[in-house]
Amino acid sequence: MTPRKAAPSVEHVDASYLESLIGYNARRAALSVIEVFLDRMAVYGLRPVDFSVLSLITHNAGITSRQLCTTLGMLPPNLVGMINNFEKRDLVMRRPHPHDGRAMGLHLTPAGQKLMRDAEITAAALEREVGGRLTANESKTLIRLLQKIYLHRA
Repeated sequence: MTPRKAAPSVEHVDASYLESLIGYNARRAALSVIEVFLDRMAVYGLRPVDFSVLSLITHNAGITSRQLCTTLGMLPPNLVGMINNFEKRDLVMRRPHPHDGRAMGLHLTPAGQKLMRDAEITAAALEREVGGRLTANESKTLIRLLQKIYLHRA
């Protein structure tokens, strides 16, 4: 029987290929932000998607479910349960849309307004913290470049 040759060991991990990929870097950055976001938003009972939906309702009173789905790239069945949950938590209410008799506009309740005021203050502090290594210009550039990818703008 011939002796087995030892497998080579890795002294230094070469991640240069992965680090050259936009998706890899975007995902790593997102994961580091989301980890802190989940921790900070737990007191409000909000996940990232909940925060996104409520933020759009906050800044677009009367927005429809269809508009939310289009803006966030969500499927309608995924939104229905979320809106129902927000209603049970007394955060959101539905009102008839002023121009479309078939649609309902979504509005924050007073409790929803308070929660989102606090949650958006927390989110702004989080952004300052995780973006602390970037200058204001670098932050704007990074956001613009990321949006260029996901909004398919030139």
